[in-house]
Amino acid sequence: MHIATPSPAPSATPRHIPDLSLEGTRAGLTEAALEAFVRLADIWRLTSRQASALLGESERTWFRIKSRTWTGVLSQDALTRISATVGLYKGLHLLFSDPLADEWVRRPNTETVFGGDSPVDFMIKGGIPAMLETRGYVDALRGGL
Repeated sequence: MHIATPSPAPSATPRHIPDLSLEGTRAGLTEAALEAFVRLADIWRLTSRQASALLGESERTWFRIKSRTWTGVLSQDALTRISATVGLYKGLHLLFSDPLADEWVRRPNTETVFGGDSPVDFMIKGGIPAMLETRGYVDALRGGL
């Protein structure tokens, strides 16, 4: 007896995910990623301590990045952190008006996930997993699972 197995559904368009394990790929993304993150840190009015912690770099490196004197290549982790924060920024602006969207990360939040901390403090404490959870939380609020 022959049992037919269903074919996998064709995907609309295959997603291209860059290979961040390659230094060349990361080098090609670093400048734009840093430009976005510096602007984001300014919009969110992050302190140097907060910005460097979210980026996963020292404050000294953060000051060099901000002054455009840092010539390194971001790590895979740093690019993931920037991607999460930029996605969070976009989600917040789809959900809220500009002033609230830009202030939301600094406001204490009573939702269980944040435990009374501001989302930025939650993300700093929890690193990449907390950053992705925060982004997912905002995406779920707007129905964009």
